[in-house]
Amino acid sequence: MNAKATKKKSTASTTIKKTPLNQSTPHHTLMPYKFKPYEAKAGELYMNDSHLKHFRSILEEWKKDLMQEVDNTINEMKSESIEVLADPNDKATQEELFNLKLRTRDRERKLIRKIEEALQQIDDKEYGYCESCGVEIGIRRLEARPTATLCIDCKTLDEIREKRTAQ
Repeated sequence: MNAKATKKKSTASTTIKKTPLNQSTPHHTLMPYKFKPYEAKAGELYMNDSHLKHFRSILEEWKKDLMQEVDNTINEMKSESIEVLADPNDKATQEELFNLKLRTRDRERKLIRKIEEALQQIDDKEYGYCESCGVEIGIRRLEARPTATLCIDCKTLDEIREKRTAQ
């Protein structure tokens, strides 16, 4: 690992700030910011109040960013639709871009729904447990994907079943 990568790795885990991701990836569906990973204390119970508070802040920030993106897209599409394009190729390109934006927003709408469900689970003190087998999902897995509802074993089995039924 080179010096830049080492420095980048060490600062990413200790700071809480918004960071632009690679522009070629739709960053709105990924975690749009860095957060300080939860540091467990000795003898701490799983999904105690400080765990729930940690995940609530992650989920609320993520939802806020997604909602802001939805508003930005609506405003962009309104302003772009006012333009009258004489060239049929330009018009087709614009329509294709609108379709792409709408598909992206639809995926984000579904993600917002999952975030809201996770926030409701936090309110009900059910967050962090596998909906299939009831085992702890794990802090690090939830930090990687805060909307996860299955433990790694159940998710793996689920994906295997999906592959088999798809064939």
